[in-house]
Amino acid sequence: MWPWEHVIIGYLAYSLFCHLFLRDSPGGLETIAVVFASVLPDLIDKPLAWEYGVFESGYALGHSIFFAIPLSIAIGLLARRFGRTRAGIAFGIGYLLHLPADVVDGYVRGGVYDPGILLWPVERGVDFGHGQGFQDQFLHHFGQYRAELSAGDPSTYVLAQVGLSVLVVCVWLYDGAPVLRESIIGGKRLGESLRSAIEREPSRE
Repeated sequence: MWPWEHVIIGYLAYSLFCHLFLRDSPGGLETIAVVFASVLPDLIDKPLAWEYGVFESGYALGHSIFFAIPLSIAIGLLARRFGRTRAGIAFGIGYLLHLPADVVDGYVRGGVYDPGILLWPVERGVDFGHGQGFQDQFLHHFGQYRAELSAGDPSTYVLAQVGLSVLVVCVWLYDGAPVLRESIIGGKRLGESLRSAIEREPSRE
């Protein structure tokens, strides 16, 4: 599954959680947390497998439930300690949803159901792209993905992905465009502070 697909799933799930249980929209920090966490397993495993040959496949430590669950709990407790409980929850949702999403994606796209990719090191994934270079592997797979998108008769999977992309943009706007919203507010406050500082500065003749 591609990084943006994980981001879509992670954000939609966290936004739904916020509206159902918190009666609120996601904030900027939480949105950053869920987006980062939703791609973190790939950021850990893919470079270490494809570029450096540390793992046999791109499904190893970062995708393992033996690492993901303790990490999510630890981040949640740490966030709570600093008064950022919601950011910790967002991290956990983004990270933990990444794992079953890869299993489902493998079945939907390739007809392969392999939950074993989540059980490293008890079970190890197949040798796929081992030490062949992260950039080369990414371009290879992205080329296949681009060909699928540009096909005259897009698959149901591609159509569903386009639909989810439109949906997540609509939900993000409905939520008040978190991150962009905080950036605009922060920029206005900074501008007001600078303007106030200039006005307080004594004029020089």
